Amino acid sequence: MWVGVGVLLGLVVVSSVLGFHVGPHGHLVGAGLGLAAAIWLLVMATTGQSAPLLWVLFGADVAISGGLGTIAWRGMKVQDSLTGPAHTSLVGAEGVAVTDLVPEGIVRVRGENWSATSANGTVAAGNRVQVIEAGVRLTVWSEDAEVAEGESHPHLLNALRRHHGAGEQEGEQ
Repeated sequence: MWVGVGVLLGLVVVSSVLGFHVGPHGHLVGAGLGLAAAIWLLVMATTGQSAPLLWVLFGADVAISGGLGTIAWRGMKVQDSLTGPAHTSLVGAEGVAVTDLVPEGIVRVRGENWSATSANGTVAAGNRVQVIEAGVRLTVWSEDAEVAEGESHPHLLNALRRHHGAGEQEGEQ
């Protein structure tokens, strides 16, 4: 039975470390494994295998599993806020190019720095931009963008198609 507890506790450690790389669900798995280990340790205690080491492991397991559960809960809460209405409300927001967008760079929108791609050419640092798409990376539009003659940006073409398509849909209604 001690081998089973050792394996579960080892998996708790591995999943907690992986949680920092794969996201809050990894921490949630660690908390679940920790709960299973705690139950296993309690079963061992009720079957007469009580030893000082068992209670030390139980206490450490409860503390670590509780911490992992808290990290998972907070991580999922933050993840929901990034994909919820607050995140999509960035569309239409105005910001400033922190670095040159050639066509990719960094913009500052609502006090936060974001990776961004310019939809209409090169934007110099300091110029104003407007968010036209929000995801992991923002797609922005700037009235001050410089498009080289004969240059065709796929982002520009996609933005124009979306803009043109949205105008037709509004006109049909």
